[in-house]
Amino acid sequence: MASKKFLELQDFSEEDLMAQLEDTEAQYAKMRYDHKLTGLDNPMEMKELRKDVARIKTEIRRRQINNMTEAQLAKRSKIRARRSWKK
Repeated sequence: MASKKFLELQDFSEEDLMAQLEDTEAQYAKMRYDHKLTGLDNPMEMKELRKDVARIKTEIRRRQINNMTEAQLAKRSKIRARRSWKK
């Protein structure tokens, strides 16, 4: 089941996603800095921001894969198959 935040991200445009990613990463960097200096009241907020960054990056990558041509998808599949063979 998709989370509410993930469903909201699907409605964003490419520019909005990139702006959201920059803002969230900046918030996370500031929060990490503040946590190292003084500590946070609720350090679990850092975990939530990390998850938000991952959600945004996942949506961006999902859109990139959806926009790939057949040749690009075939090449990607070969690379993935080669990687799994080495394990």
